[in-house]
Amino acid sequence: MIIKDDILYVGVNDHEIDLFEGQYIVPEGMAYNSYVIMDEKIAVMDSVDQYFGNEWIANIKEALGEKEPDFLIVQHMEPDHSANIGTFAEAFPNAKIVGNAMTFTMMKKFFGTDYPDKKVIVKDGDTLSLGKHELKFVTAPMVHWPEVMMTYDMTDKVFFTADAFGKFGALDIEAEWACEARRYYFGIVGKFGTQVQALLKKAAGLEIDVICPLHGPVLSENLSYYLDLYNTWSSYGVESEGVFIAYTSVYGNTKKAALMLKDKLEALGCPKVAIADLAREDMAESVEDAFRYGKIVLATTTYNGDIFPTMREFINELLEKNYQNRTIGIIENGTWAPMAAKVIKAKFENSKNVTFAENTVTINAAVNETNAEEIDKLAAELA
Repeated sequence: MIIKDDILYVGVNDHEIDLFEGQYIVPEGMAYNSYVIMDEKIAVMDSVDQYFGNEWIANIKEALGEKEPDFLIVQHMEPDHSANIGTFAEAFPNAKIVGNAMTFTMMKKFFGTDYPDKKVIVKDGDTLSLGKHELKFVTAPMVHWPEVMMTYDMTDKVFFTADAFGKFGALDIEAEWACEARRYYFGIVGKFGTQVQALLKKAAGLEIDVICPLHGPVLSENLSYYLDLYNTWSSYGVESEGVFIAYTSVYGNTKKAALMLKDKLEALGCPKVAIADLAREDMAESVEDAFRYGKIVLATTTYNGDIFPTMREFINELLEKNYQNRTIGIIENGTWAPMAAKVIKAKFENSKNVTFAENTVTINAAVNETNAEEIDKLAAELA
């Protein structure tokens, strides 16, 4: 794949993986991206996952022909991008390894060496000349690891963005960007909205024609679309008008109430109503929807004086990722001592700009006429 006349793609696709980072379902695999900048001096941008070292080196050699790289630039030390640094050093013993001070600290922790005879330490704003290409390094701490840096090619206006702007999915499968990029963002980067905002401010000072992330497709058209989404996501803004209903149900009564609310919201003209059974659906998809919409309804049973375990897990995921700027409605169920509403409100007590709907639905075992009226009132308030 040619990114620019002298920038080539040498990454790999992984269709063997089932859980990315041991938790995110990736039915369409993953891409581990790597790039080569051809010039008087040649730079390779990042390594790949441990299982693809031979394929990656073969891709580099095919791209370079008789030439050899002068630099390996390490933007991120997470093992899916750093595992084959040693493989690279063996294949190209004359090449230097470029990273920041923390990069090499982590390198020694992972591999027992920081390649002292090869290392080139850079910091924010430093440049590296390849000849025609002038590279500028942009540190991006906690997007989403502390050592992360990005590289801006001032010549071709290409921004190599580490994990930012990445998505789930291999590159040999056609897929719409936003859905899997959103799930990737909120699952992996979502906690660090403040740091992403700082990165976007740096990026605003760069003239960018192409974004080259370490996962997902190269972005070269309508870049404002991707930048605007990242701004919305990282500022915890509302991307889509609508309501997301997340429920757990033991014997079907809470589910019934959730479905009644969905029907009522749709009848009232709510632009979008998404719904998920937290016990059966991908948790990461539900987290994604919770951040996508401005209003959410949590419907759950009282369980051991607390809330149902999968609802508790879901809320913990939201809190971990700094859930804020949202309206929350509650449907609680408890045959003798409903506690869910109290527990849920306590969990969000330190969240920024979270407001609770005035109308709460309280079910005592099964949905009755009073509950139907409460659901009508909650729907009217949310719609």
